[in-house]
Amino acid sequence: MRCYQLAAGNEGAKTMTVAAGSTVGFIADASVSHPGVLQFYMAKVPAGKTADSWDGSGSVWFKIFSQGPNIGPSGLTWPSQGAKQVTTTIPSCIPAGDYLLRVEHIALHSASAAGGAQPYVSCAQLTVTGGGNKTPSNLVSFPGAYSPSDPGLMINIYYPVPTSYKAPGPAVFTC
Repeated sequence: MRCYQLAAGNEGAKTMTVAAGSTVGFIADASVSHPGVLQFYMAKVPAGKTADSWDGSGSVWFKIFSQGPNIGPSGLTWPSQGAKQVTTTIPSCIPAGDYLLRVEHIALHSASAAGGAQPYVSCAQLTVTGGGNKTPSNLVSFPGAYSPSDPGLMINIYYPVPTSYKAPGPAVFTC
């Protein structure tokens, strides 16, 4: 649930350099086919480690983006459903350094009971340049940030038509 780990001897992903405040994204091999919430998190790599060797363990993840549904009288529509690419903006105020970036799409079509939500997770390794000096708050760990019965993970998205939606996890970090 955190980020992938490679078997010994396999070459990992490369670390990409991006400026704070710039847009980054992920491209899917197939479109996002299920209705659900889209979220991005980041974790600052500790001193003495690098993005390509650190596993993201501990309460170090902060949410930078959350996209829930559009709510209407006839039901919920999910902006990310059908997308082949999703993007977000790296906060302009975070300190420069190495980070892990996590994107998750949580499919909710079978989420009317605990354990029915389906998380799809991908990660990237970033070196952020520029930036500021604001330390992110509301840090969480993966696994551990969510419970199967959280309101944003256990919900019947079809009937009765929900009148609100609260995404799982902490509030979005803002500059």
